[in-house]
Amino acid sequence: MQRTFQLIGWLLALTIIVLSLVPPTHRPVTGTSQGFEHLSIFLATGAAFGLGYTTRLWILAAALVAFSAAIELAQIVVPGRHARLSDFLMDAAAACAGVGLARALLKLRDAVVKR
Repeated sequence: MQRTFQLIGWLLALTIIVLSLVPPTHRPVTGTSQGFEHLSIFLATGAAFGLGYTTRLWILAAALVAFSAAIELAQIVVPGRHARLSDFLMDAAAACAGVGLARALLKLRDAVVKR
């Protein structure tokens, strides 16, 4: 199961890269707010990586913060896209929350297994 979450995490990261670097006219529209889109995909990515790589979660969280920054900075060179501090803060916080959620789920699993 851990390998499955690793694969999901990497696929979500690749999806973030593609959706962040295509011109805005090629980006799918979900009908939800941009903030919710950022929150949901980065939360899911953080959770998937947290469940896939269960040790050194602090390093994982720091890597996801760096990934969030790199995505925003890369958008500077894409016509029609903009690097925004608010997007970075939302993305980094959501990714870290996802890692935290994964940690909580792992602790819950361990507590249930011990019983």
